[in-house]
Amino acid sequence: MKLVSSSTQRKRPASLQTQLTRPTRGRALFYYFAEANVRSSNATPTDYPLTLWLNGGPGCSSIGGGAFTELGPFFPQTDGRGLRINYYSWNKVSNIIFLESPAGVGWSYSNTSTDYSSFGDKETAQDSLAFLLGWLELFPEYKNTDFYITGESYAGHYVPHLASVVLAYKGSDGYKFNLKGIAIGNPLFQLDVDTAATYEYLWSHGIISDLVYDDIVAQCNFEDYTLSSDDHNVSKSCNNSLVDAFGELGDYVNNYDVILDVCYPSLVEQELRLRKKVAHMSNGVDVCITSERSFYFNTPEVQQALHANVTNLDYPWSMCSGVLEYHMEDANIDMLPSLQWLHNQGLRILIFSGDQDSVVPLLGTRTLVRQLAGKLRLRTSVPYRAWYDKGQVGGWTIVYGKNLTFATVRGAAHMVPYSQPSRALTLFTSFLASKNLASH
Repeated sequence: MKLVSSSTQRKRPASLQTQLTRPTRGRALFYYFAEANVRSSNATPTDYPLTLWLNGGPGCSSIGGGAFTELGPFFPQTDGRGLRINYYSWNKVSNIIFLESPAGVGWSYSNTSTDYSSFGDKETAQDSLAFLLGWLELFPEYKNTDFYITGESYAGHYVPHLASVVLAYKGSDGYKFNLKGIAIGNPLFQLDVDTAATYEYLWSHGIISDLVYDDIVAQCNFEDYTLSSDDHNVSKSCNNSLVDAFGELGDYVNNYDVILDVCYPSLVEQELRLRKKVAHMSNGVDVCITSERSFYFNTPEVQQALHANVTNLDYPWSMCSGVLEYHMEDANIDMLPSLQWLHNQGLRILIFSGDQDSVVPLLGTRTLVRQLAGKLRLRTSVPYRAWYDKGQVGGWTIVYGKNLTFATVRGAAHMVPYSQPSRALTLFTSFLASKNLASH
């Protein structure tokens, strides 16, 4: 596997050849590395933790999402032709690797096209492990640094699977990762619970009617719901009710953040070609950043500067892969047993939810974290209470035992750092420092 690199600071070799379980296939994973923003003359980046960030999908870009829309040091300018500073970047408190995984996502690729139809959660975790081992050969000074694995959405699968193989790994020289914890935002953990919560959330926020919601409750058994078939294993009457729900939702509500306005991409794309600044602000958030980043990443000069697309892929960069055919039956896997095992290995676990997300809403996640605490026989150590950022309520949190925390982020989207950057940074900083979030 080749590691195609991009770094915000030091110059390093652009690529590294290492071995996978099937090395002859020629898979290459692209990453973007943001060193910690060291502000003390007595410190170096290796004095800070190392964090891996994974976006979800499955098949969506950690470069386009985490790095350049959410928590990285820079965002595209509103004309799509330059960068602006993110003053709430998580590299203020940690070194961050943003990984495009699996192959077929963003600028990660395989020379064996059949790979694009053979990836599932286990294969993705093994490739990500191989990436990390190769990356640490390139950056050996981080081998013993405190390490964290983070992400959002389908990273509710990616992160626990990868954390499990990372913990199980032992090199021929005895090397083991110094993995301290995992943090996942708006995660898919259990499809039946998370799917049912979507419709409860839409109803509780006045987006769908009593009539339609009552029909969904009466007609739909989400225990049989899957993402591996066109009919999702639901009855015709249930499917009709779901169609009615999305009819009431309409095209003018962003279901990843129900309080944000929507962007009209066709108009924005025309404005970008005309070199206009196109930011459309809603509640202080640029709702058209998705179009701006797509324009930016498909600019040849940008790809050259990022050491990206060196093989001239025959398709444009996109936020979510158009070539990857992921094993969607893996979405049906219950992730609570994996989380239970990880907790029993001593990892600290933070699960957080932006409270304006209807796709993987806090209603389901909070229920599942409570179930996880029950399976682990953990008592509540910090009762459910508000936490604060800049003197305002940042959300609510509860802690079970010493190492399991659930937190909401007030006013945040499915992509929490995108819509609430300051609150997200406070959340992450507290997690790294093992501090009680409610003490803020």
